[in-house]
Amino acid sequence: MSLTTPGASPNLQRLLLPRSIAIVGVSEGRSMGRVVLMNLLRFAYPGALHLVSRSSASVEGRPCVASLDDVPDGVDVAVLAIPAAGMLAAVELCGRKGFGAVVVFASGYAETGEEGRQQQVLLADAARRHGLLLVGPNSMGLTNYAAGIPLTFESVQPLQTAHARGIGMLSQSGAMANNMRDAFSARGLRVTCSVGTGNEAGLCIEDYLAHLLADELSSVVAVYAEQIRQPQRFLRLAAQAREAGKPIVMLMPGRSARAQAAALSHTGAIVSNHASAMALLKREAVVVVDTLDELLDTTAFLSRFPKPADGGTAFATNSGAVKNIALDFADAVGIEMPALSDASVAQLKALLPDYAVAENPLDYTTANAKDPALMGKLLQVLDADPQIGCVVLAAMAGSQLSQRDKTDHLLPAMAAMRKPCALVVLGDSLQLEPFFAEAIERSRVPTFRSTDRALRVVANVAQFGDALARAPRRSALPPTRLALPARSGTLAEHESKALLAQAGLPLPASALAASVEEAVAAAARIGYPIVLKAQSADLPHKSEAGGVLVGVRDEAALREGWARVVASVARHSPGLVLDGLLVEAMGAPGVELVVGARRDADWGGVLMVGLGGIWIETLKDVRLMPLDLHPTDIQAELLRLKAAPLLLGTRGSAPVDLEAVARVVSQVGLVMQANPAIAEIDINPLIARPDGVSALDALLVLHSNEKVHDEV
Repeated sequence: MSLTTPGASPNLQRLLLPRSIAIVGVSEGRSMGRVVLMNLLRFAYPGALHLVSRSSASVEGRPCVASLDDVPDGVDVAVLAIPAAGMLAAVELCGRKGFGAVVVFASGYAETGEEGRQQQVLLADAARRHGLLLVGPNSMGLTNYAAGIPLTFESVQPLQTAHARGIGMLSQSGAMANNMRDAFSARGLRVTCSVGTGNEAGLCIEDYLAHLLADELSSVVAVYAEQIRQPQRFLRLAAQAREAGKPIVMLMPGRSARAQAAALSHTGAIVSNHASAMALLKREAVVVVDTLDELLDTTAFLSRFPKPADGGTAFATNSGAVKNIALDFADAVGIEMPALSDASVAQLKALLPDYAVAENPLDYTTANAKDPALMGKLLQVLDADPQIGCVVLAAMAGSQLSQRDKTDHLLPAMAAMRKPCALVVLGDSLQLEPFFAEAIERSRVPTFRSTDRALRVVANVAQFGDALARAPRRSALPPTRLALPARSGTLAEHESKALLAQAGLPLPASALAASVEEAVAAAARIGYPIVLKAQSADLPHKSEAGGVLVGVRDEAALREGWARVVASVARHSPGLVLDGLLVEAMGAPGVELVVGARRDADWGGVLMVGLGGIWIETLKDVRLMPLDLHPTDIQAELLRLKAAPLLLGTRGSAPVDLEAVARVVSQVGLVMQANPAIAEIDINPLIARPDGVSALDALLVLHSNEKVHDEV
């Protein structure tokens, strides 16, 4: 449960640009309060400083008062470097004195269990009652590097850089915030603001994100979050960032912690909170990464090139081995390396020796040894190619002479490129010549010591570009309100199908029979062969109970099958009362898919499509999507399945009707959007054939009344 109250973004002016600061808990020696003081002195903080110390009359030559009561009213920020035992009283006093914000370092709150959580609630309530901005608890604090305001108990230094714009950093872990800052600073990149949000009893990541989106100095935002407390607000802010051209790069661990134990449907078993978050964050073009390396590398790249260019990737190197490795790796991470235009090929042939092949990836051999300017000329050709949107060049660090050549010829050419580019300096941790390292920093060319890391960044940025292109598109199909029953829980298949039929989903002819005689009459109308299925809301997995019989070809087989199905269900679930048996037309064979949707309580609804039947449980080959994805983009997701070759036709079989599959997936999404009482939809299998699709089984789960809510 969130300890914060969603709402309008607070004004962080008094916290991030304070005119006065009180440090409560200062003493000589290695105290947290003294570290904060030394930071402020080191940054030459120009505002008023008020020191509170029980043990010292002065610290660093500055006078102290013995009590917070002695600090003037209206101070902008109080840094509370005191034990948790006195924290609540201190926060209350800061509120009564009209302070603007408090920074709480102390731990021992929600991270320790229920008792600590209750103490955190009291702390948050006190801050909220007095209109105090609360940082933490369990926070290392924050530093506004752009304004020179360090409010952290880590000893920090002002960051010197010539770059006008930089990176805003948000992390729920203080140690991770420090790690990110050090990594960016080591690359010569500007960090505008670094925030360790801690337990977020007051201010949360969304509050700081709103501030950074409005901050002209922050061109990209890096986020490390283990929990997003206000998901709908975060998604709205992500959409604003996308529209403003300000990338958000985010690492959110938790994909291995899927909650599957109590799931009634395949959709519920696979679409976890984390999986829902990933699908919806990507929808708003948040650059979601899987590793810390990718968080650092991708943020660094986007700080230089915040807008992806159209086209694929060109890769150039002077090593045939590196070329081959890059080809395999690019294929594994989904990087498109298109053929070069005829004009580019002609120009490259004129520049390269006869034994070099003018293609993408390009191995320019050792030709640059005689003509170091050649590298720049090759880059100009690739930069001008209309098929290319990004260029990666990988070369050995080499001797001092080789590094001088790269300094004089390669780096200026890369710095002048119109399209995003990256340099890979091979040789692992081989120390670079100082002049070369300095030239790299001055050039602002994103530089890596690993081909793998560079190409992962390129893949992330390409996906970012795809997301930017997709974002404005929405499904144009009309939503359908269903006549849902006034109850909650799982509906039987026959009820689920009757409801989905209202939305026009393709379903086989069927009828519910309460007796074998009714079943015989229904089969005569529908036509043999038919399928018999036991029906009850308490029997979601009919096959496990022997509740399904396929291929019933005549009346005699139907009568015998009826008795067999009823007896099998009775053995499996004694006392279960069936609604009857569903008599359904036997569908033609095809590729079995699963189509589902689930409404996450925090993040909202997501769609799922993948290989169905028994394969969903074993392979889990699925794609997750937002509810309103355009059918064209749904088809693209289908082709990203590992099972895509089955859809395109294998061993002489014809391809399935992808458009019809995408239409069903889109219809399911629209049903979820128009009917907030539906918690889950699970269609398994959806049979896909060259001539269309058919939903052979379906399950709906309804919210209880108190859980019904509209999508935000």
